[in-house]
Amino acid sequence: MAIIGSNFQFGYNTGVINAPQQVIEEFFNQSYIARYGVSMTEGNLNFWWGFAVAIFAAGGMIGSVVGGQASKRLGLKPSMLYNNALAIIAALFMGLCEIANSFEMLIVGRLVIGINCGINMVVAPMYLTEIAPVEYRGVFGVLGQLGVVSTILLSQALGLQWVLGTEEYWPLLLGLTGVFAVFQLITLPFCPESPRYLMKDEPSRSERALRWLRGEDADISEELNNIKTEVESESNVEKTTYKELFTKSSLQKPLLIAVVMQLSQQLSGINAVFYYSTDLFIQAGISPDSSSLVTVGMGVVNVVMVFISVLLIERAGRRVLHLVGLAGMLVCAVVLVVLLNLTVQSTAISYLTIAPILLFVAFFQTGPGSIPWFITSEIFNQSARPLAVSVAGVTNWLGNFVVGLAWPSMVAAMGGYAFLVFAVLLLIFWLFTYFKVPETKGKSITEITALFQDDASFQYGSAKHGDSNASFKKDDDSVSSSF
Repeated sequence: MAIIGSNFQFGYNTGVINAPQQVIEEFFNQSYIARYGVSMTEGNLNFWWGFAVAIFAAGGMIGSVVGGQASKRLGLKPSMLYNNALAIIAALFMGLCEIANSFEMLIVGRLVIGINCGINMVVAPMYLTEIAPVEYRGVFGVLGQLGVVSTILLSQALGLQWVLGTEEYWPLLLGLTGVFAVFQLITLPFCPESPRYLMKDEPSRSERALRWLRGEDADISEELNNIKTEVESESNVEKTTYKELFTKSSLQKPLLIAVVMQLSQQLSGINAVFYYSTDLFIQAGISPDSSSLVTVGMGVVNVVMVFISVLLIERAGRRVLHLVGLAGMLVCAVVLVVLLNLTVQSTAISYLTIAPILLFVAFFQTGPGSIPWFITSEIFNQSARPLAVSVAGVTNWLGNFVVGLAWPSMVAAMGGYAFLVFAVLLLIFWLFTYFKVPETKGKSITEITALFQDDASFQYGSAKHGDSNASFKKDDDSVSSSF
């Protein structure tokens, strides 16, 4: 329910605008002609197209703030339920914009669905984290990313010019996002609220919800006690405020990690690929028809690599996979810069650019694609988690917005060297992850948050020789005393 109703929205609306770009740009121009009697200039059309792409992320920033507050006040289940109204409104705006001959309606629809997705990507990962057994928490997080990449692929396939990416059917393509909202409205009432959220005020409902999730025959006593312990420890302190989130030592450190991890995802260059891959391939010298097919192939790589991540996440660990992913993307970005600057010499080299882009996507899904979203939920307790996830979400969407809006100008100014910017940023993020990000695999929320109570625990670089978990090995007494 959470993945199809929430993560699917994010993935679908990330990829849906890519393949039919030329058809929708023509609609923009025709709408402008009907209103003003003249065509858009090339610069004007580029601005409005970039704005239509990036406004989705601007809505996401708004939704991230709203999502954090809503989950704290209403709960996770009601937040997801009410959020579907925004998706249905957005679907109507985008689906009817051609009939109204208004490209502004499409932009408004993109803004509204961005708000919906911003709320979704705050609430759904928290919900999955809080209902998942500790040993499967990483898998649940990667399954959330699987939902995203599956619908990126779906939207790219449906957007092909012989499917729905036509002059007649592209509004239907955009409006289909409402289907996921209807699905969640139907299925959500049958799902329980998070046991962690219920424990504070309704412990009996919390126990019933946990038993529903684990099965009637499961022994839930230990897990229920862990939830009670966390809630009781939080009840002894005041509720976390935004001021404390930024000023309290034990919260500053995980917040810094959460923010940088989100930036490592969005400023990696992945959205330059997801939003503009078809145009990127065309500029590299590949035919438009072939470019659309390669974009779909990129979506297939996306999905396959998430399945591999599901198998690796609880074996290799979060930190290792994130490092491998960032390093691979860095190498691919450098290779891509070299090839893009050689395409003028040979058509064959144009097609060689496909390989580093596909590998770029593959390495992204190895770690950076999924880990930043759910590691943020792991490194904060229940008291600070909603606000922290909200701040991290705003950061994520801000990076998304910047890349979506700036990429066309970057290409115009730098040409084939534009990916060098991402290569430098990837190197910075790799170094930060290596020295500052802890491994959270197999640890309870209590154990993870205890790491940040001790100033020395922030120096994770000491684990680089030998056991990767060396700097996190604490006995039970030290974990208890830190609380």
